[in-house]
Amino acid sequence: QVQLVESGGGLVQAGGSLRLSCAASGSIVSINRMGWYRQVPGKQRELVASSTSATSTNYADSVKGRFTISRDNAKNTVYLQMNSLKPEDTAVYYCNADVQERARSGLFNYWGQGTQVAVSS
Repeated sequence: QVQLVESGGGLVQAGGSLRLSCAASGSIVSINRMGWYRQVPGKQRELVASSTSATSTNYADSVKGRFTISRDNAKNTVYLQMNSLKPEDTAVYYCNADVQERARSGLFNYWGQGTQVAVSS
């Protein structure tokens, strides 16, 4: 089994910054893709940013130029640096990862428990 634990959420004023972290632990051989999603009540969960390597990243149009995803593969950790935050960035942010495990073949998808980000105007 694999666990993803997020941290770094909180309340910030518009224009401010936050850095989210997500650490994966458990029976991990390697992690392929890691990403961040967000969800607000009544809406579908949406992709914010994802990374399959240091040079292969993908961002939602709404966060391009403001958010940066990065990874520390040695620590099985992914970060999301969020700058110039807007009230519309308010959501629960979830970490997601495709993991190759020791006990079974193939890639398995995992979610973290979520961390709340609130941006006040």
